[in-house]
Amino acid sequence: MGKKYFGTDGVRGLTNTFPMTAETALRLGMAAGKHFVRHSGRHSVVIGKDTRLSGYMIESALVAGFTSVGMDVFLFGPLPTPAVALMTRSLRADLGVMITASHNPYHDNGIKLFGPDGNKLDDKAELKIEKRMDGSLTDDLAKPADLGRAKRIDDAQARYIEIVKSTFPRAQRLSGLRLVLDCANGAAYKVAPDVLWELGADIIPIGVEPNGFNVNEECGSTAPARLSKEVVKYRADLGIALDGDGDRLILCDEKGRVIDGDQILGLLARHWKEQGELSQDAIVATVMSNLGLEQYLSGIGLSLERTKVGDRYVTERMKQTGINLGGEASGHIVMPDHAPTGDGLIAALQVLRVVNESKKRASELLKVFDPAPQLLENVRVKKGIAPLETEAVKKAIEAGEKRLGKDGRVLVRASGTEPVIRVMAEGDEAKIQQVVGDIRAAIEDAVN
Repeated sequence: MGKKYFGTDGVRGLTNTFPMTAETALRLGMAAGKHFVRHSGRHSVVIGKDTRLSGYMIESALVAGFTSVGMDVFLFGPLPTPAVALMTRSLRADLGVMITASHNPYHDNGIKLFGPDGNKLDDKAELKIEKRMDGSLTDDLAKPADLGRAKRIDDAQARYIEIVKSTFPRAQRLSGLRLVLDCANGAAYKVAPDVLWELGADIIPIGVEPNGFNVNEECGSTAPARLSKEVVKYRADLGIALDGDGDRLILCDEKGRVIDGDQILGLLARHWKEQGELSQDAIVATVMSNLGLEQYLSGIGLSLERTKVGDRYVTERMKQTGINLGGEASGHIVMPDHAPTGDGLIAALQVLRVVNESKKRASELLKVFDPAPQLLENVRVKKGIAPLETEAVKKAIEAGEKRLGKDGRVLVRASGTEPVIRVMAEGDEAKIQQVVGDIRAAIEDAVN
């Protein structure tokens, strides 16, 4: 059964356009609030947000929805997504909410939900909430004396800073390291510089002047060119880029070379194995992670388990298998020993720990494998059209897989956030050009 409001990662869309309207946020607050009212006594929800102008509108609508069904609301203001997940558990809340569209431009916004354990909701819970949203909500309204209360938590940022610092070895400091830190004008613009400064690093902050409109604008993990330039300019030891809600990490070595999530996973997997900190001889990543990572891990005695795209699917597989390291090439690094969801800042500290202990330069450490040649193309389709079900497209995919053989890989999937089909191939550079071209042509024929 398809979902009407929720996508790959919560509810997301263009502000003031379905489903990202104040009315939807109000109904979501009422429906999600009622879904999590499961015992007698007071119930609570925590709400954080990034720096988008529309965050005020969405926050107010959610507060109205939650309090109307009797839930108390704790408001954090600007705070990273992983902080909301952590604080949901810390404050013993029934539900956590983050208002963000992550790495998207300012004109989009979204709503992410976390259960009392700090993990993102599964498909079953989202479908139940959607069913409530489309029903009559008037029967769920609280009596006047039972309305929820709203309260701002003024020390939420300080609490999160201390939690993050506790994940770094107590005996270590970052003294002597010069770091360029790009906070994407987003949710981490206050907490991230404070964490690294308090641990002793010399910080050059960029992307720390949000104005409601500039989140992710030519900065952050999805636009690392500025980070690379600043690292070289200031002769920094390392560059750190977060995204708009602080759950992704992309790095840059002292030469300005960009390091993605796959390389970070490879680095941490090797280090944790050497230190005896991996719970299993495996890590988890998505189908989009580079074939080179899988081959590198195999060479050091580790396997790679792949999931659908989305850090929540990575997290779910890790819970099922007991694996304690996973993530995505886009920079989500999931370490349940430290946090229930991907945390860009905590992941950065784990990398800095390796840098500290190795006494090597970032350029010697951070590129742990040579990525397999990869080509990714997007084919735009109209809503309601399913070209992947046609025989011609299936045959083109099958032919591509046969052409690349065991030394390559083909992945064709519908995007969960926009009306496109993503066609990706890895392997021999000349062959992947032909394979992607043939599959793209077959999809375009099916669409037309």
